[in-house]
Amino acid sequence: MAKRAAIMIGRYSHAHQFKRARRAMKFLRIRLGRVIRDIRRKIDGNEALKVRFADLLALAHRVRFQDHRQRGPKIYALHAPEVECIGKGKARAPYEFGCKVSIATPATKPKGGQFVLHTKALHGNPFDGHTLGPVITELEQQTGVETRRIHVDKGYRGHNHKQKFRVWISGQVRRVTAPIRREMKRRAAVEPVIGHTKAEHRMGRNYLKGRDGDRINAVLAAAGYNFSLLLRWLERLLRALLAMLVSSGPRMQIV
Repeated sequence: MAKRAAIMIGRYSHAHQFKRARRAMKFLRIRLGRVIRDIRRKIDGNEALKVRFADLLALAHRVRFQDHRQRGPKIYALHAPEVECIGKGKARAPYEFGCKVSIATPATKPKGGQFVLHTKALHGNPFDGHTLGPVITELEQQTGVETRRIHVDKGYRGHNHKQKFRVWISGQVRRVTAPIRREMKRRAAVEPVIGHTKAEHRMGRNYLKGRDGDRINAVLAAAGYNFSLLLRWLERLLRALLAMLVSSGPRMQIV
């Protein structure tokens, strides 16, 4: 009985918080409608101000009358109306707000580091599998190398790549040989690359405006990550050269 009562109390508190949030949202919608009407009343008759406030009033009107059950794009931020709600399916972060970014890295382990070969901001919250074909096409055009095998996670099931037998999904068992199994284990190496570009190269928080700013920020973040690997390699090279100069230089003899 005690366990059943605890479950009922949890449901009641959750419902109470939901009703309180709905009341707060309704109050904010009423206040927003009052502000919109007040601005329209004050700028009535002034064409210059009407042109100046047209875009902002249109965004505010969309926010005022949008509903969580409606289909199509919604406004989540007035300063960045291009922001989209992305469902992650994780308990810690079920939703993220921004835009999807595709990152491609080599499947083998390069000596210089795990460089980013291609990156692109994907607007419209597309299905991951529908982005694979265009991304691989751009990657091959950019590098001039034809991809032999492509390793992706389970979110790419039902992809649109023309060469379906070149795509390997995590957890796949059929047609998996020993070399391919080793490459599939290397697929997780792209996750630290994504983490570094988000945490250290400003891909996680974009300060550029609009969708063009999202695309530019994705490319600059990948370029900054690649430059950091190059600087690290040049540092090692300089240390090796200095060590060779010190070891082969003239030595003073003290009598």
